[in-house]
Amino acid sequence: MKRSNYKMDKSSPLTRINKHLSEIGFCSRREADKLIDSGRVLINGKKAEMGAKVSSDDKVIVNGELLKPTKNKNVYLAFNKPIGIICTTDTRVEKDNIIDFINYPKRIFPVGRLDKSSEGLIFLTNDGEIVNKILRARNQHEKEYIVSVNKPITKDFINKMSNGVPILDTITKKCFIKQTHKNQFRIILTQGLNRQIRRMCEYLGYRVRSLKRVRIMNVKLDLKVGKWRYLKPDELNTLHQLLSQSSKTIG
Repeated sequence: MKRSNYKMDKSSPLTRINKHLSEIGFCSRREADKLIDSGRVLINGKKAEMGAKVSSDDKVIVNGELLKPTKNKNVYLAFNKPIGIICTTDTRVEKDNIIDFINYPKRIFPVGRLDKSSEGLIFLTNDGEIVNKILRARNQHEKEYIVSVNKPITKDFINKMSNGVPILDTITKKCFIKQTHKNQFRIILTQGLNRQIRRMCEYLGYRVRSLKRVRIMNVKLDLKVGKWRYLKPDELNTLHQLLSQSSKTIG
C-alpha cells in the first residue's frame, strides 16, 4: 500500500521539507513553513504538505524556481537597518525590502525582524539552521534596545515594564530596563513577540518615538546606518558556542 505522495529512495536520507530548505540556504524553517502553507512549494510537481520529507532525488520547486540541492558556504552578516526598510525576502511584494537594499550577491535572509519604523542591528545569513536557535525565546538569547517615548518616564513605568506586561494573550517575561534620559530607556529582552516593546509601552500609555536595536547576544552595533559587515571570527566563535549550549535544551 502506497503511504506517501513523495518518492522514497532508501539510498537517499529523508529530510523534512522545511529543514531541507534551510539547509540549502534558501530560507529559514519559519519562512519555509509559510511558503508551504501558502502552496508555493512543490515536490515532484505536487503541492508540499507540512511535515513532508524529501531526499536529494526529489525535485523541489519554490515560487516556480527549481532548487538545486548543493549547499553554499555559510555567510553571516551584521547590518544596521535604516528606518523604512522591511525585513522580508519577498522582493516581489515589498519594494523597500532588506534583500534588495543590501544587494548581496548570494541568497541570504534576515534572522528575525525589525519593524519598518525601527532601526538597528539585524543578522542576515544563508544558514537556515542558525535561525531557530537564535529566535527561540526559551534559550534566553539577549537583544538590547534603546527606546525613546513621547513623555517622561516614571518609576512605575520602569517597574511594570521590567516585571511583565499583558500583551498578545500572554505576560511578557521579566526583563532588564534602565532609564537613560528623561524620555529614553535601555531594555534587554530574551523573547521576540510581535512589536513587543511598542505594545508594552502602549499598554502603559506611552508611545514609542524611536527604537534602535544595539546588540544581539554577543554582537554589538558598530555600523553606520545602512551599512553591513561580515561577523568577525571571534564573534562567530562565541555565537556558535552560545548556540551550542542553548541547543541542548531544544527537544
